[in-house]
Amino acid sequence: MAAKIKLKDFEKSIIIRQLTVDDYSNIIKLQSKCFPGMKPWSIEQFISQIQTFPEGQFAIVYNGDIVASSGSLIVDFSQYSDWQDWHIIADNGFITNHNYEGNTLYGIEIMVSPEFRGMKLARRLYDARKELSRKYNLEKIIIGGRIPGFYKHSRKLTVKQYVEKVVSKELYDPVLTTQISNGFVLKRLISNYFPSDKESLGFATFLEWTNLEYQPEPKQRLSLKTLIRTCVIQYQMRKLRSFNDFASYCEYFIDVASDYKCDFILFPELFTTQLLSIIKNVRPGLAARELAKFTPQYLELFSKLSIKYNINVVGGSHLTLEDDKLYNISYLFHRNGKIDKQYKIHITPNERKWWGVIPGEDVKVFDTDCGKVSILICYDIEFPEISRVVVSKGAQIIFVPFCTDERYAYLRVRYCSQARSVENQVYVAISGSVGNLPSVENMDIQYSQSAIFTPSDIPFARDAIAAECTPNIEMLIFEDLDLSLLKGVRHSGSVLNLKDRRKDIYKLLHYEDGKYKEI
Repeated sequence: MAAKIKLKDFEKSIIIRQLTVDDYSNIIKLQSKCFPGMKPWSIEQFISQIQTFPEGQFAIVYNGDIVASSGSLIVDFSQYSDWQDWHIIADNGFITNHNYEGNTLYGIEIMVSPEFRGMKLARRLYDARKELSRKYNLEKIIIGGRIPGFYKHSRKLTVKQYVEKVVSKELYDPVLTTQISNGFVLKRLISNYFPSDKESLGFATFLEWTNLEYQPEPKQRLSLKTLIRTCVIQYQMRKLRSFNDFASYCEYFIDVASDYKCDFILFPELFTTQLLSIIKNVRPGLAARELAKFTPQYLELFSKLSIKYNINVVGGSHLTLEDDKLYNISYLFHRNGKIDKQYKIHITPNERKWWGVIPGEDVKVFDTDCGKVSILICYDIEFPEISRVVVSKGAQIIFVPFCTDERYAYLRVRYCSQARSVENQVYVAISGSVGNLPSVENMDIQYSQSAIFTPSDIPFARDAIAAECTPNIEMLIFEDLDLSLLKGVRHSGSVLNLKDRRKDIYKLLHYEDGKYKEI
């Protein structure tokens, strides 16, 4: 009998938090790894940074260990005549010149442990700095960046030629390339910035990021993220040779979505059934249980990828055995390592007939770093009551992984998704699969046109479609979903569908925690 899988066994823990004085020894170890040969912070410098501006000192902790960190302070740009002198700007590392009334965030250091590079940890730190800038309504971020790849090319190139080639993507620099990809603009070169930096030969780059949300009025703060970039995959089902084939296709799409700085990526329902193409041909009911044996590998893969690429992954859905019962489950892999799951509530006749899938009981809404979201798997979106339940719990985006074999079935999902978006004034993203799987029974053909839908009102696209794929072609789409617009149309839209329900003549009861609750 298959035991219920414990998601905790697959979860990783990755968090960004403020540094504390107790982190000093770990930060020194990290500095020695990242900057060998350079003098680390003294305990006096480190304590001064923590006490002076604690919100500006970040650590990334992975499974309990500090693997990356950054430091910063706020200054008044106009008070400094020489922005090329690190010792003046950072007060020799003590940052006692930090000024909460300033207009510029100055980054004094950023470090990523060598064995954790490639996991986009620097992006998380830069994003944290950007959020800090929005919180304090700062005009910009400036940094003096190392160019540790320069020494390898210094005999053939001047420092100016080197950075020009890095900016034009002809060369790669471990620091400058990352900074450019995170929205920083190269302003000029600085000589004798860190004379002890042998890799950069003492040179540094002066870079700047502009806060487009900056308000000249100091009381206007914009601290909450409202634009959520969402990616939807229209996935090509294909015959596989191994689980590694499956993993490489998934990583490719997640990598692309991450390159475009998406917050979410949505895969289709049952897209893991392509793994049945590597299983010996057996009757469908037994094949589904063989597929469920891939669950540990599937969970490990997506948990790792969500952290590595710094993106929340709705991993389609996957047939999972729990206590010898077969469920259709969609897993949400948070980019901080947490894993949530939503069972499919309404089971189609084919799922019962071919695989023996049974329904789940709980309707959940998940708290993420980008607001509250829910997942309704395919058939579930065709029942309006369940969407009403998740929206009543605060869901702002409903993700719908689906799997349909022909156009009639697809249109049921599409039209119902659009109706749910209008009825509840909520965003709905749908993701389906395309192609054929001749060797897998009940998954022979696929039809899909994945899309992202909005409420139908003036602030949104005129057809209430934020983005959509070309039918039956493997591709991805992404769109910025503005959560503040939902609040606006729910309060003062042309119509108020969510508010104007006649609860005096009808009501919806939802069974939860052993009792019925009115929605």
